[in-house]
Amino acid sequence: MIQIDNLNVKLPGFALREINISIKQGEFFILLGPTGAGKTVVLESAIGIIPIAKGCITINGKDVTQLPPEKRDMGIVYQDFALFPHLTVYNNITYGLRYRRINGKKPGKNLSFIIKRLSLEPLLQRSVLNLSGGEKQRVALARALAVDPSVLLLDEPLSALDPNFREDIREILKKLHVETGITVLMVTHDFTEAHFLAQRTAVINNGRIEQTGSIAEVFYQPSTPFVAEFVGMKNIFPAIFNGDTAKINSLTIHTNEDNNVSKQYVAIRPEHIRISKNKESVNRCNLFEGTVSKILNQGFYCDVSIKTKGIKFASIIPTNLMLNLNLEKGQKVNMWFNPVDVHVF
Repeated sequence: MIQIDNLNVKLPGFALREINISIKQGEFFILLGPTGAGKTVVLESAIGIIPIAKGCITINGKDVTQLPPEKRDMGIVYQDFALFPHLTVYNNITYGLRYRRINGKKPGKNLSFIIKRLSLEPLLQRSVLNLSGGEKQRVALARALAVDPSVLLLDEPLSALDPNFREDIREILKKLHVETGITVLMVTHDFTEAHFLAQRTAVINNGRIEQTGSIAEVFYQPSTPFVAEFVGMKNIFPAIFNGDTAKINSLTIHTNEDNNVSKQYVAIRPEHIRISKNKESVNRCNLFEGTVSKILNQGFYCDVSIKTKGIKFASIIPTNLMLNLNLEKGQKVNMWFNPVDVHVF
């Protein structure tokens, strides 16, 4: 459906290098990365706002690389909404209809459905200046969808919203995607959004794609230290491997399989690090005594740091377990994790 091949962009102080993304018809694809990684540059290059140095953009098998934005059959929604303050909600939504005509067809056939689905009927004659953040985002979505694009581009559409509005818009996006079957390319720095919305994802860092795959693949099997850290592995260590063991300084841990010489790192998700006070009650091969070095209460869960043999491990445990264990900083505890939860790369 949308193919980005060998995309290279040169800007003052920044560049995209060899970006390759393939998105299937009707797929919800998310490009993940931190601020400044190049996510928005990819979107604006795809829609034709930023000129590219090299590469090809294909929509439905048609090369649109040299076409102006209005001829590329795409809609875009920015995180700051980019609405026209002097126009009503209805005029904002229908603004693009007078300029958009793809293959001789007049857009807008789904206008009534979109307005109804986004619950905008009561707001149509309102000024956008008097709308809440969530309402503005719904108007921006309606405007992008009103022109019947083949591809919808979303630039951090939830980041500017309050938590309650963010959840509402996330639900709306998921329902709209299911009901319309539109192909979506969304960029965000929030992996939670990717979990909820996307089928596949790619992680970008400093203008390069580090990994592409299903949400589960990227989350549980990161291929680089950057991706591992970005998806919340936290416990990432260079290691020396010998069969099914890995040595981190003086600490030897067991993995789930024999590892080849190309492996360089181990990573363990913090929720897989368990904590116990009673060593005898835990029969595990990866069992180590350590000292609690930090406890950070996050409400429903706690971040707990444990130091063992000079190595700091990060654990996440439910707050009620932390209270039951009566954990305190400086306390001796036993931590353990299963070999199957040790990721090597």
